[in-house]
Amino acid sequence: MLSRVAQGLLRTGPSAVSTVRSSSFNFRDAFDLSSQLTEDERALMETAHEYCQEKLLPRVTEAYRGEKYDPTLIPEMGKMGLLGAPYQGYGCAGTTSVGYGLIAREVERVDSGYRSTMSVQTSLVIGPIYNYGTEEQKKKYIPGLASGELVGCFGLTEPNHGSNPSGMETKARWDEKTKTYRLSGTKSWISNSPVADVLIVWARSDKHNNDIKGFILEKGMDGLTCPKIEGKLSLRTSVTGQIAMDEVPVPEANLLPNARGLGGPFGCLNNARMGIAFGALGAAEDCFHRAREYALERSQFGRPLAQNQLIQLKFADMLTEITLGLQACLRVARLKDEGLVTPEQISLIKRNSCGKSLDIARKARDILGGNGIVDEYHVIRHMINLETVNTYEGPFSALPKSAKICFQDLS
Repeated sequence: MLSRVAQGLLRTGPSAVSTVRSSSFNFRDAFDLSSQLTEDERALMETAHEYCQEKLLPRVTEAYRGEKYDPTLIPEMGKMGLLGAPYQGYGCAGTTSVGYGLIAREVERVDSGYRSTMSVQTSLVIGPIYNYGTEEQKKKYIPGLASGELVGCFGLTEPNHGSNPSGMETKARWDEKTKTYRLSGTKSWISNSPVADVLIVWARSDKHNNDIKGFILEKGMDGLTCPKIEGKLSLRTSVTGQIAMDEVPVPEANLLPNARGLGGPFGCLNNARMGIAFGALGAAEDCFHRAREYALERSQFGRPLAQNQLIQLKFADMLTEITLGLQACLRVARLKDEGLVTPEQISLIKRNSCGKSLDIARKARDILGGNGIVDEYHVIRHMINLETVNTYEGPFSALPKSAKICFQDLS
């Protein structure tokens, strides 16, 4: 017999969407996530939802078709207080890790490219300056980044070293005469780089025994170019490029002094993965709801698609993964705010959310049939975007390295 869950989520009428506590099941918030949030977190979620649905959604299809980066996006998000949200002071909102995750979820409910632009600015640019920078660096850069006046990017990945940053080839040569670091090398697949004003770049420093150090570069420095990567079929609403450096002179004051070794960039990536874990589920939720409406309206063989048990099973599977995934994200974000989280826990939710969300997008595309490949239905765009989200900042197939924790008792 078909599960009551599957029947409930495809039922029409007020009982299916009621928020009143009763015996009815609210598939839109199956485990009552909203009640587990603070008042401030709920308000932030509602603000982000309203902005994303009213301002971002109407323009996303044309932006995706034309591969158009919107230069008003970052200033808009800054004005809404969505940039640098989990950090205190310097123009940042100072919300919780949960609050930041909820922002990412709402932005990616519209588009993963928009969320990538936002999360790079927050976790990978403001984050390292906030966590590893001097007070002077924080005051100089963070207010402009949080307001959206400045756009930032994060340069770690190299053409020959994607998931293996320990093989980094970019060099920072100390020039005693000019008291500058001379950076040479190439970073690739860098979100925002062609439009960035501030660039966080990681390089091996000869002044620090060839250890990996972080540097703040600025647009216009001699020897610095950031060509756009053309021909992307995924994340087309965001701009991606390279960072090419030929003896770029970087003042000593632009060194991030508190970042040491791979712990520096990995700390940034852990913060970014938290947002990605929430965000990917936002895309999955959008696929779920669009497919649900389609299944209720589309009639085949004399009845709505939603009346077929095979279709209902797909929806039950999708809802299960979304609901459990959100609870996992909430728990890990709370642990982070309590100072108890581990990198492995963050990797697990990033891997789970991205892998499951991609599966959900594929199921939703299948339910829509041929219409599923048309961009005006939005599902195919989410699906193609999630192929990338499943790969970057820790690929689905690479993050299982964290599973070595299952065998810590082995020598």
